[in-house]
Amino acid sequence: MKVLEVCSVSKRFDGRGVLDHVSLDLQEGELVSLLGVSGVGKTTLFNIISGLLLPDEGKVLLGGQDVTGRPGQVSYMLQKDLLLPYRTIEDTVSLPLLLRGVDKKQARAQANALFADFGLEGTQKQYPMQLSGGMRQRAALLRTYLFSGQAALLDEPFSALDSLTKRAMHRWYLDVMERIKLPTLFITHDIDEAILLSDRICLLTGQPGTVSHVLTIDEPKPRGEDFALSARFLEYKKYILSCLGQR
Repeated sequence: MKVLEVCSVSKRFDGRGVLDHVSLDLQEGELVSLLGVSGVGKTTLFNIISGLLLPDEGKVLLGGQDVTGRPGQVSYMLQKDLLLPYRTIEDTVSLPLLLRGVDKKQARAQANALFADFGLEGTQKQYPMQLSGGMRQRAALLRTYLFSGQAALLDEPFSALDSLTKRAMHRWYLDVMERIKLPTLFITHDIDEAILLSDRICLLTGQPGTVSHVLTIDEPKPRGEDFALSARFLEYKKYILSCLGQR
């Protein structure tokens, strides 16, 4: 079942085309990566899907309902974790519930029930500055999940992490996604990351940007180190590089 649909979206700035009739969809429990070079329009597309920006043409559907230009319908996590330094972790991640009018005590309880699932048990009373980069990203992902369980947009959430932390976060993320099954659209410049995490990969190419290829990663999840070292993984990577004109 389609949770999110982007229907022939186009966008121009000062007469210059940025996106040209982009269409894609997100199914229940699915992670779809949006992969492309810098400047191809990925963040512009996310701003349109999140309702922060209006398209010149096309529309965005969430659960079959038109949410074009309506912020607050889809969770949106930026590259930086943007945790509030003066709030404890439990109060930071429960903020989306408070904004919806949930009582503070109830919001804390609802958030705390998920701390173990997100690998955050014991951090409730700590402040962001006391957490490592990986733990901060876990907290930001929990906050994103509490904002909306329908669909989430993640804009390169692991790009600022060192390579070892990033690999650990990939393993953790695959595990937690198997449990919460949050439909997610994921921006990345990292081909390996896209292959490891995604159910499908949409390649955004050209000027203006359009979805030129959609690749299904037909491998069981969660995917471990063995898959990342396999011949099949390399085949996917070679195909993507050829589509992007880099081979």
